Amino acid sequence: DIDQLGQNKSRLILLNKADLADERQNEAWKEYFQKRGFHVVKVDSRNGSGMKTIQNVIQEACKEKIERDRRRGIKNRPIRAMVAGIPNVGKSTFINTFAGKACAKTGNRPGVTKGKQWIRLNKNVELLDTPGILWPKFEDQQVGIRLACVGSIKDDILNMEELALWLIEHLRTNYSGLLEKRYGISEEGTAVEILGKIARARGCLKKGEELDYVKASGLLFDDFRGGKIGRVTLEWAEQEKSE
Repeated sequence: DIDQLGQNKSRLILLNKADLADERQNEAWKEYFQKRGFHVVKVDSRNGSGMKTIQNVIQEACKEKIERDRRRGIKNRPIRAMVAGIPNVGKSTFINTFAGKACAKTGNRPGVTKGKQWIRLNKNVELLDTPGILWPKFEDQQVGIRLACVGSIKDDILNMEELALWLIEHLRTNYSGLLEKRYGISEEGTAVEILGKIARARGCLKKGEELDYVKASGLLFDDFRGGKIGRVTLEWAEQEKSE
């Protein structure tokens, strides 16, 4: 829908939380989007990495429009941009860091931004902050699983244990050794057995020494989303090209 609605507009894609993702995949995604004609910047809104280049990229992306305005005698009209994205990708944190003041609410759960608001960053740029939007339904179940893993879908409507098994399988297959390093366990056996090893290693036990898989799943996701397991990407640009 956004492709359609914004087809005559300049598009800047921010790969936010780039510090949590696999750097090789960051580069692959950057190249993937650039080939489609979009401007792309890797950023980490929390520590400000990549933020300085954004102002110049915005000017570059809107060069034709600024030139058109200048020919019509309109000077210094601010560029107006809409910030759009799925929940919990750090839109508000980006705006606050970019503006240099807390002008949009932030929170590490989806759905914190409720309404639309225009924010004037400087004389050159105005941003429209919008709530996170998700597809009403997923054609591909894998898309839903990946979004759930990164916290874009509310945890309380998900089966976190099943999700944990999917994540363990992804990590073991594509990022061998990370679970071993984080939890001091071997990555051999089924995903359920590995989750059990994590539960035992971290003392996630119920009465009578029974393993608490729910608690272990929550711990795994806290570590994964906080970047404590390592830099991991769940969807690769090569997969996108081949599908």
